[in-house]
Amino acid sequence: MTIRLHDTLTGEDRQLEPLEPGHVRIYSCGPTVYGPAHIGNFRSFLFADLLVRHLRRSGLRVTWVMNVTDIDDKIIKGAARDGVSIQALADRWLAVFRADADRLGMTRPDVQPRATEHIDEIVALIGTLLERGNAYRTDDGSIFFRIASWPAYGRLARLDPEQMRTGERVEADEYAKDDVRDFAVWKGPKDGEPSWTTAIGAGRPGWHIECSAMSMRHLGPSFDIHTGGIDLIFPHHEDEIAQSEAATGLPFVRTWLHCAHLQSSGSKMAKSAGNIARVGDLLDAGVSARALRYALIAVHYRAPLNYSDDSLAAATAALDRLEAAVAALAAYREDGPDDPELGGILAGASDAFGAALDADLNISAALAVAFDLVRELNRRIDGRVLSTADAERSLAVIRSFDEVLGVLPAADEDLDEESRRMLDERATARTNRDWAASDRLRDVLAERGIAVEDTRDGQRWRRQLETARG
Repeated sequence: MTIRLHDTLTGEDRQLEPLEPGHVRIYSCGPTVYGPAHIGNFRSFLFADLLVRHLRRSGLRVTWVMNVTDIDDKIIKGAARDGVSIQALADRWLAVFRADADRLGMTRPDVQPRATEHIDEIVALIGTLLERGNAYRTDDGSIFFRIASWPAYGRLARLDPEQMRTGERVEADEYAKDDVRDFAVWKGPKDGEPSWTTAIGAGRPGWHIECSAMSMRHLGPSFDIHTGGIDLIFPHHEDEIAQSEAATGLPFVRTWLHCAHLQSSGSKMAKSAGNIARVGDLLDAGVSARALRYALIAVHYRAPLNYSDDSLAAATAALDRLEAAVAALAAYREDGPDDPELGGILAGASDAFGAALDADLNISAALAVAFDLVRELNRRIDGRVLSTADAERSLAVIRSFDEVLGVLPAADEDLDEESRRMLDERATARTNRDWAASDRLRDVLAERGIAVEDTRDGQRWRRQLETARG
């Protein structure tokens, strides 16, 4: 097994060699919980989920940490606007985020630390930076990282460190500082803002320092992989590297992975552009959660992905083909001999699927392998050359693909009692050649979102995907 990933820092595909053999430690920048995350945010989260799933399917132990920013200028403003506490606002939107993530089949991170629960770690890190001369205080009680003290600044984003900072969450003139390039690691107390009394003074943490403190707390001073959207390369991840390595004297992250933007109507999906689509709104409108997940993961993470009604329709069609094959294999019964060619076909497909993902998560190639296998299996089903055991082995391989894809319904998914009763009644009706009752029950089941097909192997069913537009 050789897994190669494209490292943003070096610009090269690098072989994954965990610092601890067999154990990959991953940190992902998570949500800032001042409102609902949109599907552009979730593209970045689901790409990390795909990575974690592939590594685990490959036999590696993975510790995945995704932070929650629950103290931030936008959260403070939102809480004041809504007349609630900052914690109440953050709790509300964190619950929404987790519900959306669950509906999209995202693996729950092993640790999901909140910034407000790691003030001690943040303070200790800032204290080290002060002691080493990499940070300084201002008259209002704020503390800034001194860019001039870190000559390597700018490597990740390939920027001249003399360049003016852009894309900052805090306006350049909001806090006094020695150099416009410097960034706040601690913000002095202000009326109407939360404040902690600490060894470095009263105030609250800056955004960038949170991720350094939380990642090192849960993964150690050096770890294997850090993920995020390309919009976080500068300044957020650049700042993480500077403050972390200045404090520890150690390399911070072995491999940096960044996901390209999700586009809608030809431009980056962003709240400021007014072209956002929220997970909950789409699903409540009838879009299939599994089709939405498929649409968000089906293009290589470093390639721009355009979300549209057409892309969602294509995802729905692809899932229909995949689920039809699963239903056919599950229902297939044939007492004949095993297909002598099948073992090699299944092994080859399994190896090719894994190899595609080993090559910097080439999901497009992996999906091509999956659908090539589906096409071959459908041909063999139609020719009745498989045995019942062959069908079971084939189904197991497709299910193993879904350990990474996460788009199929659970193998043990059950029906409600009423739908199960109607399926049984329909099977009886067909046995009794009562075609009118059979057709009526099929139509009623379709209204309940259950597609029924009659095959040589008997009646089989699967859940229909929603077709509502996104």
